[in-house]
Amino acid sequence: MHRAAGKSIGLVAAAVLSASIASPAAADNSDYFERVATYPVYQNHPDGVEGTTAAEISTVSEDGKTLIYSDALSRSVGFVDISDPSNPKGLGLLGLHQLGSAEDEPTSVAAYGPYVFVVVNTSVSYSEPSGRLDVVRIADRSLVHSFELPGQPDSIAISKDGAYAGIAIENERDEDAGDGGLPQAPAGAVAILDLDGQSPDKWSLREVPLTSGTPNDPQALPLLLKAGLDTPQDPEPEYVSINSKNQLAVTLQENNGMVIIDLPSGKLKRAFSTGHVDLQGIDTSDDGQLDTEGSLNDVPREPDAVAWLQDRYLATANEGDWKGGSRGFSIFDSRTGKVVWDSGNSFEHLAMGQGLFPEKRTDKKGTEPEGLAISRFNGVDYGFVASERANFVAVYDLSDPKKPRYLQTLPSTNGPEGILPIPERGLLAVASETDEDDVRSALSLYSIGADSPQFPQLASQQESLVPFGALSGLNPDPADPTKLYAVSDNAYAPRIYDITLEAPASVDSSIPVTGASTELDLEGLAAREDGGFWAAHEGAEGTENMLVEIDDSGAVIEEVPLPEEAVGSLQKQGLEGVTVRGSGEDERVIFTLQREVPGEDFVRLGKYLPATGEFSWYGYHLEQAADGAWNGLSEITALPDGSYAVIERDNQVGPAAKHKAVYQVELPEDGERPEDAGVSMLNKKLAADVLPTLEATHGWTQEKLEGLAVAGGEVYVVTDNDAVDEATGETVFASLGQAADIFDLDSSSPSPTTEPSESPSSPAPQENEQDPEQSPESADPEESGKPEQSQPEREPQAEEQDSISEESEEIDVEQVVQTEREGDLADTGANSLWLIPVGLMVALLGAAAAYKSARGSRAKQ
Repeated sequence: MHRAAGKSIGLVAAAVLSASIASPAAADNSDYFERVATYPVYQNHPDGVEGTTAAEISTVSEDGKTLIYSDALSRSVGFVDISDPSNPKGLGLLGLHQLGSAEDEPTSVAAYGPYVFVVVNTSVSYSEPSGRLDVVRIADRSLVHSFELPGQPDSIAISKDGAYAGIAIENERDEDAGDGGLPQAPAGAVAILDLDGQSPDKWSLREVPLTSGTPNDPQALPLLLKAGLDTPQDPEPEYVSINSKNQLAVTLQENNGMVIIDLPSGKLKRAFSTGHVDLQGIDTSDDGQLDTEGSLNDVPREPDAVAWLQDRYLATANEGDWKGGSRGFSIFDSRTGKVVWDSGNSFEHLAMGQGLFPEKRTDKKGTEPEGLAISRFNGVDYGFVASERANFVAVYDLSDPKKPRYLQTLPSTNGPEGILPIPERGLLAVASETDEDDVRSALSLYSIGADSPQFPQLASQQESLVPFGALSGLNPDPADPTKLYAVSDNAYAPRIYDITLEAPASVDSSIPVTGASTELDLEGLAAREDGGFWAAHEGAEGTENMLVEIDDSGAVIEEVPLPEEAVGSLQKQGLEGVTVRGSGEDERVIFTLQREVPGEDFVRLGKYLPATGEFSWYGYHLEQAADGAWNGLSEITALPDGSYAVIERDNQVGPAAKHKAVYQVELPEDGERPEDAGVSMLNKKLAADVLPTLEATHGWTQEKLEGLAVAGGEVYVVTDNDAVDEATGETVFASLGQAADIFDLDSSSPSPTTEPSESPSSPAPQENEQDPEQSPESADPEESGKPEQSQPEREPQAEEQDSISEESEEIDVEQVVQTEREGDLADTGANSLWLIPVGLMVALLGAAAAYKSARGSRAKQ
C-alpha cells in the first residue's frame, strides 16, 4: 500500500472512529448537535491576540446571519457574520464610547427587528447605580434612541409578540462592603419598555418596584415577604424570561426566589421561594481526590438564568451566590411555585463521568450551572444548561417537563454563559466569557442534524460512576486487546484507570496508587507481562525523576531514581513516558524525558534493565519549534515489530497549536552497543500528524497530547485535560487507525546511529553540525550530521509503496487502484486525495468488528 495512503487512512479514520466512540444518548430521535466552529473573539478586536475582550451574552439579527454579543472587558458590542456557521467572520466592534461614555459597560443585548437593544451599566458606584438602554440600528450601527433606566441593569428579554421588553434592574451588592451580604440599598426593580409603534422615540419606559419605602430605606413588599425570600427588602433581580402570555419571570438569585409579573398591567402576580435541597454523592472537598462521598444539606438553589417551558413551567440554572447553589437545574410549576423536577446530583455526576469535573471548585459551587435556554427544534423542546466552571452545555429533551431526558454534552471553551438557540437555522450559539492566557473567550457554534453525539469520546457509565481526568499516560493490557490502562498526573491524587475499547470507550474502574515515598506526578504507565505496572514519575528536578514499580492493587513496590550523572542538572520537564518489553530476567523498561538536559541538544530516551539495574541512553532530536513555543516528548509506546513510537508536541493550545505528531524510532539491541557507548543518536520517522485529529471536532485545540497506545492492532491517543484548571477540560480520545497503516512494521523501520557521544551527559558537537541559523527545511541531513527528521505535513507526502501484507485475506486494494490510476499518481496535493475514500474503506473494514458505522452530519445554512 502507498505509505501516504496509509497516513491518509489514519487521519480520516481518526475523525470517523472518534465519533463512533461517543457516548450513546437517551433520545429516541437521531437529531444531535455537533460543534461546527469555535471563534475566538480576539479575532474581532482591533488589537488581535493582544486585545482584552470577552463575549458574554449574545443575540442574533432577524435573518439569523449576524451574531451580536456584549463585551464588558472591551466595553463594546461585537458583530460576527455567521452566514456560514462553519466559518464565522468578525465584523468588528461598536465601542460604547461612541454611544455614551468610555466607562460604560454593556451587560446584555437583544435583537429586535432592524435594531439591537444594548443594556448599559453607567453606575459610578454600587450606592449610586444607574443605567441606560440604547437602541442601535444593526445595519449601520448608529444610535437611534436611548432610554434612561432606574438603576443598574443586568438582563433583558423581548416578548414573542414584540410588544414588550423586560429588564432586570439588579442594583447589585458590593461584595467588599461589610460581610458582602444583603441588604445593601438601593433595592432593585424591573423596567418594562412598551414597544408601541414603529419609531423608537414613541416607545415608553415604566418601572415595576419590587420594594416599598425609599431608595435609601427600602421595605419588603408583603407578597415577597410571604414567599419566604431571604432578604425581600433587597431583591436584586438577576435574569428575565417572557412567555407567550406576556408573563415576565424574574429570578432573585441572592434571595433564592422568583417573581412573575404581568407585562401589560405591570402587576406582580406571584412570588415564591425556589427552595432548598439536600445533595448526596458529590465531591465537596478540594483535596485532589475525585470522589462521590460528600454531601450538602439544606442548600438554597439560588437560581441565575430562567426560561419558560410550554408557557406554564419555569426551568432555572441554580448557580448559587453567597449562601448556596444546588449544582444543577430545576423545573417549577409557575402556578404553584412547586418543584416538579430537580436534577439532584446528576449534573455533577455528568461532569465527573465525562472528565469535565473542576475538582478545585468542589468546596465552592462545583460545576456552577449559570446559563440556561429552552427552544424548540424539529418539534422537540430542547433544554440547554451551561456549566460555568466545567465548560460544557448539557442538552435535554424537555417534552415532558416532569421527566427531562439527558441527550448529550456539548463541550465549550471556558465560562459558557450566553446560550442562544437559533432554531430557524438549526443552530445553537454559546458565548464563553472567560478570557485567559491559554484559553481565550470564544463563540462556539453547534448545528443540529448529526446521527450521533461527537462528545464524549471517553466516559464512565452514570450507573457505575468512575470519575476521571488529567489522563497523562496510556498503555495496552498485555492479556486483553480490548483493554487499555491510563494514569492521572498530580492534578489529582494518582490513580490507574481501566478502559474498555467498546463503542463508546468506557472507564470501568480505577485504583489509587499508594505507598510512595513522595507525592507522585505520574506522567506515563506501562503494564507488565508478569502483572503490575511500571510508571514514570516526573520529579521537580534531576534525580527526583524515577521509575516506579506498582503491583496490581496499586501499591508501590520499588522506586528507581534516574542516575545523577545523566540527569542531575535537569530542573524540570523530566520523565514523561514509559513502556516495557519482556518479562522476568529479560524485562526492559524504556522511557523518555520531555525536554533536553541542560547542555545537550537532544532529548534523552533511556532503557532500564530491572534484573541488573543497568541504564542505557539514546538521543532524540526534536523538531524546531515555532517562535515563542517549545517542543518536547510526552509519551513512548512499544510497537509490535520491536520499534517504538513517541509523541512529539509543542506547548501551544488553540489556534497557536502547530505540532502534535507521532514519530517512530528503533533502539539498537543491547548486544549492538559497547558497554561504554554513552548516548546513541536515533533516527526518527514521521508516522502521523495528529493535529488534524485534535482539530476535527472544531473546538479549542488541546495542548497536551500525552497518551499513545496500540491495542488490537489499532492506535489510540488521549489528551491530558489539566483537570479543567485554566483549561477547557475536554478530553480527546481517538483512534488514529491501524498500526500497520501508520507505522513501518517491517525491515524498513528507521535504523539508529550508534556512534556514541564522548560523554553521557555532555556530548561533543557533531562534525558538520547544522548551523542553528539554518532552517530545518533547507538543511541537508547528510551534511548536518543529524539524523533525518520529518516535519508533519497537513497534506501527507507520498512515499515508497508497500504492498498489502501477504497474510491479509482482503482484496488487494493497491492493485485495484494501480490498475485504475496507472501512470497518474501525484506525489502531493489535491490529486492524492482520491486515495482517501479507498483508504477509509480499508480502515473501516479493519474496525468493523469493533465499531458501528460513524455518524454523519448536516450543517443547516
